[in-house]
Amino acid sequence: MANTIDLVTKFQPYVDEKFSTESKTSLITNHDFNWTGAHSVKVYKVSTSGMNDYDRAGTGSNASRFGAVAGLDATTQEMMLKKDRSFTFAIDKLDTDETAQQLSAAEALARQEREVVIPEVDSYVFGIMAANAGTKPAAVALTADNIYTEILKAGEALDAAEAPESSRILIVTPAIYLLMKQCKDITMETDIGSDMRLKGVISNLDGANILKVPASRLPADFGFMLCHPVATVAPVKLEDYRIHADPPGISGSLVEGRICYDAFVLDNKKGAIYYQAVTTA
Repeated sequence: MANTIDLVTKFQPYVDEKFSTESKTSLITNHDFNWTGAHSVKVYKVSTSGMNDYDRAGTGSNASRFGAVAGLDATTQEMMLKKDRSFTFAIDKLDTDETAQQLSAAEALARQEREVVIPEVDSYVFGIMAANAGTKPAAVALTADNIYTEILKAGEALDAAEAPESSRILIVTPAIYLLMKQCKDITMETDIGSDMRLKGVISNLDGANILKVPASRLPADFGFMLCHPVATVAPVKLEDYRIHADPPGISGSLVEGRICYDAFVLDNKKGAIYYQAVTTA
């Protein structure tokens, strides 16, 4: 007769956390405008006047030797915050006690920010930039043979728009970065400071920092984007996260969070964004 043995099951006080990365948008956006006390901000766009040939002899039909007097247009771009998002969940007091404190409110809140809030905001910002880029050529199939040529076209477009040459950022997916590594014409500078690596910069190409972003945070047809942070404003008006201990009706913790954010591409600076889509099967 076989012996009956109950084998031991051992529990470890360890949470198998999902992989996640910090926000990838700090280098490609700016906070030049202040939404404090306002739900929207308007900025002026003022036109300029054309050049004339100076009528030195004063023989022209214009009253002024400088040419016909032109008027200037002064229109506005309104930036109204549209994203007002929230979350809430409860953690029972016994659930915290009987999971060796692994189900704690503070850690759950940090996990919510890291795995849900930050990816949502990043995805939204990248989507706005791609949709409002000043240059959006037709989608192409990127390969190791043409990737460098297409990136050079992006740099040429930003030069033509007279976008600042310093602080440009080249955003790529891991798959596109692999193509770049396979391209025999590309030589990347990998001597990047630790502070930039913490923000996601992995190398430098032709003066532009390369930012590798998970494909899950980018549009489905994303190939690459060359941009300058001067073009995109990404305000976060409100970040409110709180933990209520033993609120009415709950024996434990109630976690609540709210974030009000948006992203805007300035009309007169959208030339500083070049978005290349890829063909999809």
